[in-house]
Amino acid sequence: MISRVMSAELAEHAGQRVTIAGWVHRRRQLKSVSFLVVRDRTGLAQVVTAGDLPGEESVVEVTGTLAANSQAPGGFELVSPEIEVVSEPCAAPPFDLYRPVVGAALPTILDHAPVALRHPLLKAPLEISAASVAGFRETLDGLGFTEVHTPKIVASATESGANVFGIDYFGRPAYLAQSPQFYKQAMVGVFERVYEVGPVFRAEPHDTVRHLAQYTSLDAELGFIQDHREVMAVLREAVAGMLESVRRRAGAALDLLGRTLPEVPAEIPAMHFTEAQRLTGSPEPDLSPAQERWLSEWALREHGSEFLYVTGYPMSKRPFYTHPDPARPGYSNGFDLLFRGLELVTGGQRLHRYADYLEALAARGEGTEAYEGYLQAFRYGMPPHGGFALGLERWTARLTGAANIRQTTAFPRDLHRLSP
Repeated sequence: MISRVMSAELAEHAGQRVTIAGWVHRRRQLKSVSFLVVRDRTGLAQVVTAGDLPGEESVVEVTGTLAANSQAPGGFELVSPEIEVVSEPCAAPPFDLYRPVVGAALPTILDHAPVALRHPLLKAPLEISAASVAGFRETLDGLGFTEVHTPKIVASATESGANVFGIDYFGRPAYLAQSPQFYKQAMVGVFERVYEVGPVFRAEPHDTVRHLAQYTSLDAELGFIQDHREVMAVLREAVAGMLESVRRRAGAALDLLGRTLPEVPAEIPAMHFTEAQRLTGSPEPDLSPAQERWLSEWALREHGSEFLYVTGYPMSKRPFYTHPDPARPGYSNGFDLLFRGLELVTGGQRLHRYADYLEALAARGEGTEAYEGYLQAFRYGMPPHGGFALGLERWTARLTGAANIRQTTAFPRDLHRLSP
């Protein structure tokens, strides 16, 4: 039996009779000869035939002899083919998938995502996203981390100030998790170093090009640290590993989009929040999107870096579990990582003593009842620890130059969209 050969492997089988399979990407019927371009997961292959051609997006299996042709995709084409139609479409795509540019607006693309994403330009960001996750996992595995999987249905809406989605859980109120923060801290007490790749849910009524109601968060947490700078060092390695994975696994997707990857400095430049305030001339306790862009431009100009750490955010703008700066208690041992004008990662050192948690909650006028499950880990001894969370869609948007974050996820969920 002749086994299937992928389009990217055709050069290895010159002169042989092989079988390919995929979708009809494009067809051209001339007077004496016809051309069929077949698309599979690795690229395109050309078939030369004198017979009738199936319609575009038909699923076909083609057996033919490989002949060299410098004008064909990959430099080879199948001649003397036997074409079997496996299935045929019932309708035409909403736009031509074979054209080099996407001939549809974003709402049309999102409404028809199952077929629209077949277009190479629309698939490319998803390939880059997948390669990024693979690099994240590979890097942290190499640093002694253990991957964990935490609940996405939680009993209390107490993880941050963001709005939450409430659900009916067998007659009881429950919520979709805003982050795995509490659970990944608890798992530091089990494995010391953990990470998770999973969905998080934010019911914030934003309707912008940089917000989603559901996105993928790349989280990590590590114990036995001195302070947040060790967390920043691990994040630097994770980002470098993600970029290397994209380079190895999704180089063709990058080329298709005309994008180049940034270089990660051996040490990413960092500035304290008070210095950021001084440079931007803003007294506000947080950075605006415009200030993030300005600081990124400053880092590129002054340090040649597309990455910038801003550390020491005011404690008033950080969650209660954030460890304060021992030298300046009004500021935190927390940080953000800015990348190409956008806050990409938030992280920092956490409190690790049970008494400190009681004090921090009391200072914010909160009791412990809603946090009993979370506080349990700290009753039994926890090391100094910290971590970070990276938004995958924002990361991918920065790498691909996407104008809208919805272009970096297959089926986005936002203020208006709940299907497909």
